[in-house]
Amino acid sequence: RTDPTWPTTWFAPNLTGEGAFTSVYSVMDHWGANHGSISYGHIGADLLTLASMLRIPVSMHNVSGDQIFRPRTWGMFGTESVESADFRACATFGPLYK
Repeated sequence: RTDPTWPTTWFAPNLTGEGAFTSVYSVMDHWGANHGSISYGHIGADLLTLASMLRIPVSMHNVSGDQIFRPRTWGMFGTESVESADFRACATFGPLYK
């Protein structure tokens, strides 16, 4: 936090033991500054779907693969790393709104 008057959110990430979610430190190490979508409840899969519809790439998440929905054309951009496919698809299709 760069300004002590800004709101602060404290949380404990769900660790999966894979990738950026191996430890709390690795989550914070991979997290981009001032970027995050945090909510109460289990709506992460819905936010990922909305982001793909609006063509906003998601760099990291810990939503399980069976809950993730992507448009069918996302499969053309890779199936191993859905985060990398997000960036390639969004770069190819461009923003939905300008």
